[in-house]
Parts: sequence; structure tokens; C-alpha cells
Amino acid sequence: MMIVCLESIPKTLIIVPAYNEQDTIGKTLSSLVELKEEIRNLEICVVNDGSTDRTKDIVSTFDVVQLDLSQNLGIGGAVQTGYKYAYNQGFDIAVQFDADGQHKTSDLFDLITPIINDEEDMVIGSRFLHRTDYKGSKLRRIGIYYFYVILKLLTKKSYTDPTSGYRAINRHVIELFANDYPKDYPEPEVLMHLSRKKMRIKEVTANMQGRQGGESSITPWKSIYYMGKVTLSILMQSIVKE
Repeated sequence: MMIVCLESIPKTLIIVPAYNEQDTIGKTLSSLVELKEEIRNLEICVVNDGSTDRTKDIVSTFDVVQLDLSQNLGIGGAVQTGYKYAYNQGFDIAVQFDADGQHKTSDLFDLITPIINDEEDMVIGSRFLHRTDYKGSKLRRIGIYYFYVILKLLTKKSYTDPTSGYRAINRHVIELFANDYPKDYPEPEVLMHLSRKKMRIKEVTANMQGRQGGESSITPWKSIYYMGKVTLSILMQSIVKE
């Protein structure tokens, strides 16, 4: 893989969807702002997804773009808002980055380098491609493996971490997502969508950690509901002609 120097990195946007993340958003943005000081063409965009806590006030203390949604749209709507901003502002690369402290900025270069070199259209940070220190709940791991199997059967490709929210995309995929993006639990669904379009997708190892504060909005019952809903959508995509 060709090494990329900081000066040659194209216009890149980091999208941070945030819903009631007052316990973690400050630390997350501190690490991203440090990275921004190293990379001239890097911009950070926080999509405040109708938070009712102090998330908005905390984000306002940082030198970042903040897009405030008047009501909670969910992860899909929040992330698509960021992609629309990336497309309208002419960004070449967009990176999805969780607000809860799970993702590490040290993995960012591994995500964006294949895109800069025009080797991939999407790069996913995987917790399972190689052994890492990540320890998730049993239910979460079951859900991840479930979507791994479904996508393997339908696409004939192996995505070891299909629910990972740490991913980077190029300008072409930014345009696709700005116009059409799943609303609920979108990460596995877009893999099916992009696979059918023959997009180049690669996984790289990402050393993630558990949520660093606050609570996930996805309860066990919601997880089961979303798994069923997303499975149906994936199956429908597999049989409908492009």
C-alpha cells in the first residue's frame, strides 16, 4: 500500500452523529481536534440528533461544524445529514465516527489510505478481522455474526464486522448516500446495496473499545426488531433488479 503524507490528504470530513452524548462527546471531540491540527484538509461535523441533554452546549465549545436537528431522526437520518453536508461542501472523503468514545483516531489513516490511493470505495474498521482487545456483549456479538452470515450467503463476500460504524467512503459513495441512505440500523444494509453496485469494499483492523459513557439507545428488544426489519430489507434488495 502506498504511504500517504499528511499534505496530500484530500478534503476529508469526519461525521460524528450524536444523540444525548454529554458524557463522552467532549473527550471524543478533543481527540478529533488534535488530529485536525495535524491535517490541514480535515473538517469535523457533529450532527446533533435532537439531543435533550447538554450535547449541543458542549459541542459549541469546539471549533467544529454543528448541525442541529430539531427532532431525533435516528442513526440513519443523522448520518445522512452529514453525508448531505459532505456532498454539498465538496468533500472527497467522508468518515463516520461514533460520539461515544469507541473509535480511535489512530486508526483513521488505515481507513482513508486505500480511498486516497483509489483502491477502494468504502473501507470499514473491523473489530474482528484480526484479534483485538474489543469485548462486546454476547447479544451484540450474536447480532454481528448473524449479519455476517446473511451477507455472506447473499453477496458471497465476508464482512467480519458488518455493523461497524467506523467507515470511510469516497466522493462517489458520498453522493449515493446523500441521496439514499437507510434510516434504521443502516450499516449492514448499505453493504448489500454497495455490493450489488459492484463497489470496492475493504475491511481494516480497528482497535475499538467499549462505550466510554452514557447509554446506548438500542435496547435488546429494539435490536431484535431492527434485525428483523434490516434482514427483510437486505433480502428484498437481493431479489429486486437494479
